[in-house]
Amino acid sequence: MPAVKKTNRRAQILQALAGMLETSPGQRITTAKLAEKVGVSEAALYRHFPSKARMFEGLIEFIEDTLFTRINKIVNEEKDSLTRCQLILHLILGFAEKNPGITRILNGDALMGEQERLRARIAKLFERLETQLKQVLRERKLREGKTLSADEAIIANMLISYTDGRINAFIRSGFTRKPTEQFNEQWATFKHMFVAG
Repeated sequence: MPAVKKTNRRAQILQALAGMLETSPGQRITTAKLAEKVGVSEAALYRHFPSKARMFEGLIEFIEDTLFTRINKIVNEEKDSLTRCQLILHLILGFAEKNPGITRILNGDALMGEQERLRARIAKLFERLETQLKQVLRERKLREGKTLSADEAIIANMLISYTDGRINAFIRSGFTRKPTEQFNEQWATFKHMFVAG
């Protein structure tokens, strides 16, 4: 029974941190403020996480697990490569939209002044997403016998840059400009560009 309580407290701490990232943009979150929000002492926070960096890592693990579990599902269930790309981008943008505070971790804003390894881990996350898109696009030629209008690596990079831009616009707008807004129309333009020629 105590293990369940510990897990719930850890989740509560991470939820509080995500909430503070959403409601306090531009402000550094201290463990004192976080402890107050959770309703525990700073010492109690450190019983669950040895450092603030570990709390951020907990949120990054949540991002990675959520996105890559769902991406694997998309790849397994959807056979058309362009539809896979569309669903993957919509997944990332939708995740950002539903988790505004966590989105500040995705763009690195919340990690300013934190440990370099956290920013490196987010950079690695975006590299993995780009590699996943590149792999999906390569399969278009191999499995479907269809070519694209440009090299898969260039298209994958363009798609990730677009996604990153939408996430940044969402944060700059104070979370009012939804990342999925006009996504279908924008995707139609991308698709036309990719298969042209």
